[in-house]
Formats: sequence, C-alpha cells, structure tokens
Amino acid sequence: MIAAILKEPNYENRVSLLPEQVQALCKKNVQVVVEEDAGKNASALNNAYTNAGATIVSRQKALESDIILSIHPLSANDLTSVKNNAIVLGVYQPIAQKDLMQTWATKNICCFSIDMIPRTTRAQSMDVLSSQANIAGYRAVLIAATLLPHYFPMFMTAAGSIAPAKVLILGAGVAGLQAIATAKRLGAVVEVFDTRPAVKEEVQSLGAKFIEVEGAADVSKAGGYAVEQSAEYKQKQQQKIAESVAKSSVIITTAQIPGKQAPILITQEMLQSMKTGSVIIDLAAATGGNTPLTKNNEQVTTENGVVIVGNSNLQSGMPADASKLYGKNILNFLQLIITNEGALNLNFEDELVKGTCITNNGKIIHERLIG
Repeated sequence: MIAAILKEPNYENRVSLLPEQVQALCKKNVQVVVEEDAGKNASALNNAYTNAGATIVSRQKALESDIILSIHPLSANDLTSVKNNAIVLGVYQPIAQKDLMQTWATKNICCFSIDMIPRTTRAQSMDVLSSQANIAGYRAVLIAATLLPHYFPMFMTAAGSIAPAKVLILGAGVAGLQAIATAKRLGAVVEVFDTRPAVKEEVQSLGAKFIEVEGAADVSKAGGYAVEQSAEYKQKQQQKIAESVAKSSVIITTAQIPGKQAPILITQEMLQSMKTGSVIIDLAAATGGNTPLTKNNEQVTTENGVVIVGNSNLQSGMPADASKLYGKNILNFLQLIITNEGALNLNFEDELVKGTCITNNGKIIHERLIG
C-alpha cells in the first residue's frame, strides 16, 4: 500500500506528516511518497523524508496513491488523477461543504475528515481541532501584543505607572484557555465569557475572571461543541459582553458553531464603545467572524481606531510544531485503518472510523450530512 503526503496550497505552511512520523508508517510496511518540497515551509526538507524511508515524487505521481494525506481539499484538477476508492484524509469541514463532499462521492473517493472525529476520551490523541486550536490561542495573544500600542503587564517606574492591559476572551475552548494562559503570562488582567458554566473552574484556575450569564442552553449532548442559544439568553449575553468590551484593550474571539455562521458577539455599537488602539483577534473569521466587520485573512481598522484581525488559520504561522502535533494526530488515526502488516482495514464498527468517514462506495455516508 502506498501513502502520499501532498504539498499544501500557498497559504498553508503545515504538512500532514513530518519525517519522524513517516518512519513509523514505513515500519508498518507502508510505502510513503512525498510531493517535492511538501514539508519545506515546516522545516522538513526533501532529504529528511528520504532519510526516513520516503520517496520524493511529483504531485501527479502522489495523487495516484492508495491513501492521500492533504490538510486542505484537493482541487478539481487533482481529482482527475485520483484513482477509484482512494482514501483522502485531512480537514475538510464537510458540514459546510456538502457540495464538495457530493462531488468526491461521485468520484468514488473514500473521504475521512479528521475534524469530524467524535470527541471521546479514546479520540483525544487524534483530535486535530484541539491540537491546532491550542497553537491558535497562543499566537492570537502574541499578535495582539505586537499590535497593541500599550504594554500588557503593569509597570511602576520613576516616570509613572502603566496599568496592565485588560483582555477579554470570548469562548473558553482549547484556543480560549491557551489564550488565557498566554495573556496571564504576559501580565494582563483577563476576563472570559463562555456559554458553558462547566468551564468556570478551568478559567478561574488560570487566574482569569469568568463572566456568568444565567439561562444557557444545555450543551451536554453537543459533543463538546457550542450550540444555538435562545433569544432571551442572547440578549442577556450581549448586555454582559458589552460591559466588558467597553473596558477591554484586547479581545480574542473564538465562538463557532459547526456547520453554521459564527455568532456576532461584538456588535457595531460595542465596537464604537472601545478605545482607540484596541485590538480584536477573531479566530472565527472563516465562518463569518464574531464581529460584523471581520474579514477572513485581513486586518481591518474601524473609524474609531479599533484593529480587527480576522484569521482562522493562525496555526499555519507556527508550522513546525503545528505539523508535529497534526501529524501525530493523523498517525494515531492511521493506526485504526492500517494493520501492522501494512494492509488497509476499514472497520466501520469502530465509532472513530465511522464518525470520521464522510464518503464511501460512491455516496455520502456520514449521518450528519444525510437528509
């Protein structure tokens, strides 16, 4: 069996597997081919892959493999070279890209989208959303610190005192928690909002203040994801958030709902209440953003001088470690579908295999995309 590692589009610096992970696949009698310069931006050069046992090939040759590893979706041109029943594995956001998934099904591609893996204890070592969000939360604070025209920590000097930056983090998932920890290390005063009361203890353990709003919808059956809230709750939420927004110099927003537009948490009126020079890093930019002015992969400055950075792929800016973590997630998943002898074994009785497979045998099979 042949597994291929593709070079990602120009906007992506990560790679699906690093040489150290290729070695593990080779030990399972899997032949690994790597598109030329696939790992260059992640500090993994061609010779490192060949030393690990892989072969450097053209993109055309890589696309003819049994398993194709590509973080981002293949192009229409790529599909002409992919053979029937080939496995394609990456992060494809299938709920938001049903038409693309239908096209892949028609092409007889067996698609596994690792971002759909069930959020269970057993799946933690394969959870790419968490491993990459951790990096995004860290980098969001560092970027904010470089854009903010003020210090993060408090300083008391002979020339006068500098008050610490006030940071508001909307969403205490993996990215939010890492953002809290990073902002606290830099000396900021941090407040956090999340619709899940259960995260209060984690937030406080990191030294931040948790903003409570009563009446949130039950998220216990949402698999760790956010859910839609009632109109009454949203009104209370906005009032609480507005109070914190007005006094914050940095805001990190992370709120997303799978398959839907990101909720607007910071309204135009709230933006106008912020001080000149304040910074918002919006990690939900790919699905519309948590402000009405967010533009994905762009930096926007409001009329009153608030900088809004829309970036849902911050992990790409730290490609070596991001690839290392992503690759480990992918390698752990491959252990489920490849035997020790290097043969393919798709066991759809396994909830992780079933929950991650989107298309197979010419049709869409994932329950969340059917109907």
